[in-house]
Amino acid sequence: DAVNLTNALRGESKTQGIWGEVVLERVLEKSGLVKGREYEVQVSMKSEDGKRNQPDVVVHLPEERDVVIDSKVSLSAYERYCSIGDEDKEQRKKQLRQHILSIRNHIKDLSGKDYHNLEGVRSLDFVLMFMPVEAAFTLAVQEDTQLFQDAFDKNLIIVGPSTLLATLRTIQNIWRYENQTQNAQEIARQAGGLFD
Repeated sequence: DAVNLTNALRGESKTQGIWGEVVLERVLEKSGLVKGREYEVQVSMKSEDGKRNQPDVVVHLPEERDVVIDSKVSLSAYERYCSIGDEDKEQRKKQLRQHILSIRNHIKDLSGKDYHNLEGVRSLDFVLMFMPVEAAFTLAVQEDTQLFQDAFDKNLIIVGPSTLLATLRTIQNIWRYENQTQNAQEIARQAGGLFD
């Protein structure tokens, strides 16, 4: 797994994107949500100006609301940062700056896609930006303390695997309570019919 991770991180942006989507899919599977019912992958949708967009994941919420998740983040600079020894501090700082710049560029690009305004998506007005390597996420927000707030100001919330899993488990619990409420209402309706 470590060799596969290293190869993915050193690969082209497309390889990194595919690997990030695989990690995202695994987190979704662990969340307890059901594919095709509570979430959909690679849904093709049109924006208001007629352009076609394909968010990585659309997670459905009760009351016809949705959360969009995007996982396209380049981690090449982060991999180089990790590969450089402690003796070359200048080079490590340079790669760390490149890593943060890569994230900031992705924030800018993602905010321009207006996923929360796609036809067929009833979004909560924000998009979850998934970073598949927890350490890369943590390092970036520790080094650039404004990064999280700047993303938030653009209706993006940066999440790593653990924070995304916690969010999805919360959504799964919301669905469970929603289903229990619907079942209780149906039992009450049928009991009322039986009583009548």
